[in-house]
Amino acid sequence: MYTSFYTAARGAMEEQRKLDVIANNFANVNNYGYKSKSAVFSDLMYYNLNNYNGEDTPLKAGTGVVVEKTDTKFDPSGFVPSEGEYDYAIIERGFFMLRSPITGEITYTRNGHFSLSKRGTEFYLVNDNGNFVLDQNRNPIRVAEGELSGEIGVYGFNILDGMLSVGNNEFSPVAKNGVPFLIPGAKMRDHTLEMSGVDTADEITKTIEAQRAYSLALRMVTTSDEIMGTINTLRS
Repeated sequence: MYTSFYTAARGAMEEQRKLDVIANNFANVNNYGYKSKSAVFSDLMYYNLNNYNGEDTPLKAGTGVVVEKTDTKFDPSGFVPSEGEYDYAIIERGFFMLRSPITGEITYTRNGHFSLSKRGTEFYLVNDNGNFVLDQNRNPIRVAEGELSGEIGVYGFNILDGMLSVGNNEFSPVAKNGVPFLIPGAKMRDHTLEMSGVDTADEITKTIEAQRAYSLALRMVTTSDEIMGTINTLRS
């Protein structure tokens, strides 16, 4: 009974984590270039039931699940026209490469809502977080009289799985993503922004599923607790 109690409690906690991911998607439903995320579950340890002789049996019991990771869906979304002079959308796959003016850290984004930032006597193209937008030679783009000092670079990775979300619609690659490469001839559209990749109907469905699973897990916790209470009463 203790196993059923803790298994159910673990299940409820992990469903809460799934609901947190869904809530984050809803919060970003109107954010340009946002990519929806989903919780990926993994089974915990299984053990054999009625295994008196150390042999494998067809009767097995699990010890619950855990949210192993959060996947990000990088598929291109729809596009909307924008009045921003320096707004861009990547039509197919790829990312804009950004560099922090403070730490020099390189990050990537699909959100092409850019503006100008004055550094000394020159203006640079930056994103909403103030990070430099890099050109095809990985240099910050200067803007003079409306002209860009270089073409905006669009970069890709051989593997997208596992990229770390660092907040503000920016991502940082990990070792398995490989080395970023320039996508020659990448199609971009100016005065356009990519919409959020959140499918509201799909997120509502996931919410209902998670709520039901959460409710069932709590019911199992209650039932296990009642059974243990009955057993303890009989023992006394």
